[in-house]
Amino acid sequence: MANVTKENPLTIGVDLGGSHVSAFLVGTDGEIRFRSGADISDLTFETVVKLVVGAIREVAAKVKSVSAIGLGSPGNIDPATGTVRYSPNFGWRDAPLGKALRSAFDVPIFIGNDARCATLGEHTYGTGKGTANFVLLTLGTGIGGGIVSEGTLLLGNTVAAGEFGHHQIRATDGFICGCGKTGCFEAQASGQGLIRHALAVAPSFPRSELFSEKRDIGSKAIRKAAEAGEAHGVAAWSRFIDDLARGIANVIAFVNPELIALGGGVSSAGDFMLNALRPKVDELTTMAPRGTTKLVAASLGNDAGGIGAAVMARRGGLTTKERD
Repeated sequence: MANVTKENPLTIGVDLGGSHVSAFLVGTDGEIRFRSGADISDLTFETVVKLVVGAIREVAAKVKSVSAIGLGSPGNIDPATGTVRYSPNFGWRDAPLGKALRSAFDVPIFIGNDARCATLGEHTYGTGKGTANFVLLTLGTGIGGGIVSEGTLLLGNTVAAGEFGHHQIRATDGFICGCGKTGCFEAQASGQGLIRHALAVAPSFPRSELFSEKRDIGSKAIRKAAEAGEAHGVAAWSRFIDDLARGIANVIAFVNPELIALGGGVSSAGDFMLNALRPKVDELTTMAPRGTTKLVAASLGNDAGGIGAAVMARRGGLTTKERD
């Protein structure tokens, strides 16, 4: 393995999630050449590192050399060392992830937050390409994201900019968030938030089959019930969309982007979500001219984080600027 050169442009990007790790061999065109992955059932640091190393080695074996490795991890990351300062998904504090990977591979290693990596991927090769003011919101079990302002990926004082999930939208009457606060955007409008809305209105629908013993309830099942016009699903979905619109309107007020892309598993609802969401967001948008922020589905899907991590490796950090 060697440094990034025109002759050796391939980098590996790793997307580390709470239940799965994926490694991608990515070219400068953003195309994934090879991929590998493994499910994670044991969240201890040593076990996760072994799975990450194994996934990287599997894709690295497909070519003679790669120039650098980037990894996106949940949590707050020290970019200088690659230490995961805190990751509630894994229950890690000060986990030396960068050190562990550098002992296994002899190429430059870059570690960044997974949502910021996904933002970088989506801005470089996806829906955000060519935009100067762009926001990615990842709607999954939680809510993450990232901000590109005037062409620059914002990182913040401690590389924590973009934690949209933890601003409060229902501070007095919302669900308790995993961070301990009440009514966080993530608690109300993530996949878990949709499930909690369905549970909250369930007493009004005693004949609903959403929570029958025969069904493993999830956000997709609730959304499909809403699409089918089932009353319980419709009620839960309506509450969810209201809260999602509240949070997005706040994002528009905070950063005034030209484009907001929705990624993550929940966004697979596509036009069913967007058509309900757009008028509510416009209604709640006040200080910016209504309709001037476009709301779209992200285009890279679940690959955005891995592709963005590979871009990070190629550029030498979480930046929208290519190396000279």
